[in-house]
Amino acid sequence: MIVTKGNTINDFIGLILLPFFENENGIQSREAFKNISVSKSLFSGKKDTQFIVEDKESGNIYIFVGLGRNPEYKSVKTAFRRLSAKQEDLFKEKVLLYLTDEMDKNILEAAVSGLVLGTYRLGHYKNQQTLPKDWTKTSLLVHTGLKDAEQLTERARKIADAQMETFYMVDLPPNKVTPVFLAEWAEKAGRKYGFETKVLDRKKAEKENLKAFLAVGQGSEREPQFIIMEYRSKSAKKHFGLVGKGVTFDTGGLNIKTQGMVQMKCDMGGAATVLGAFQLIGDLKLNINVTAVVPCVENAVDNKSFLPSDVIGSYSGKTIEVIDTDAEGRLILADGLSYLIKNYSPDTVVDFATLTGSAVGTFGYECAALFSKNEELSKALQESGESIGERVWPLPMWDVYKNEMDSDIADIKNYHGKPIAGAITAAKFLEYFTENHDSWAHIDIAGTAFGDSEFAKTKHATAFGVHLLIKLLENH
Repeated sequence: MIVTKGNTINDFIGLILLPFFENENGIQSREAFKNISVSKSLFSGKKDTQFIVEDKESGNIYIFVGLGRNPEYKSVKTAFRRLSAKQEDLFKEKVLLYLTDEMDKNILEAAVSGLVLGTYRLGHYKNQQTLPKDWTKTSLLVHTGLKDAEQLTERARKIADAQMETFYMVDLPPNKVTPVFLAEWAEKAGRKYGFETKVLDRKKAEKENLKAFLAVGQGSEREPQFIIMEYRSKSAKKHFGLVGKGVTFDTGGLNIKTQGMVQMKCDMGGAATVLGAFQLIGDLKLNINVTAVVPCVENAVDNKSFLPSDVIGSYSGKTIEVIDTDAEGRLILADGLSYLIKNYSPDTVVDFATLTGSAVGTFGYECAALFSKNEELSKALQESGESIGERVWPLPMWDVYKNEMDSDIADIKNYHGKPIAGAITAAKFLEYFTENHDSWAHIDIAGTAFGDSEFAKTKHATAFGVHLLIKLLENH
């Protein structure tokens, strides 16, 4: 979909999208479309409602879109995504989005992003008699009185583009999305969006003593890849660090999963979030320095797989007793965090990971679990997420939970072996490898990275965290 901004609508012929706030007395006709009206009994702007009118005289089709009384960013985005996803036959060559003066930049951004996201389809490998719609032949014209409307419109498209790349990485099957696939994606994106990418393969990782990272990947023939990305802005004063868990498929290892394994292609959701965010950072040319580490492995079962009760090393030099091979994500994150902090010294560090079922049990699928001892960072993450509908909420980081991870034989164990406080103890494990960094946050996206929605029949990617990170970097 080609997105542009413009105000010339007199000669427009095509699909016209008219969003309205809810009004129980009925909607007011737009000055530019006086000949088009609808009864309040049929449409009053209620949230999640639509009404379609065809004007045969002009050849235009109008879709009235209900936003509700005080629409949130996410609800606007979903409403417009619904249009392009479910009414694609109405989207021909030209589409006009007509926003009134009371509709602010957040509504513009959410609407345009939603329309672009609605063009995404899951059928990547379907043999189809009819080809999917070619959205490059559809032009979206945005009418608005907002200043800097062209930049706002372009920004909205870029956000959606990055989120769709994140969809793509998570939704593709694990025989396609291997650690090497993600490394190659990062290298290609770096060349396109202006950031440096370095990849450590198994041999290079061995030289760097990334022992915890390598232990997880040693049971798979698929080469582990330790991805490092650097984005630099000449006038930047802040340096931000990111880490994303990249387990491209998780069998559980020798503690093999007994259920839910078919969905474990999503266990690289944290990696996809960081990779997608890095694309967007470069595309928006943000004035900040950012370094990201994305450790990518496959946790498979083989005669070389690491064992329950193994004691393994780590990049930090600390030893880890392996209680459960299905608590593998925290092992690669431990090396990722240590490597990032020791070698790049970022001012702030945030990691994303589909880490624990405990986070899902606590918050379900609407909110991610947030862990940080830095109140300012925690508040900034909550505010950033709330503004766009990517909610995070803090859980305690009390030191008493660290006792659960004490090991008799090693410096720490990777799992406490109890059906309680799983997300918290996992966060305390990670904290042990942050070298007491005073501005670190861990976000457990196990319940928010992959799930059900109206846009597919099966569970699929959400791109949770991509936009959240950008809001954090821009505003805090």
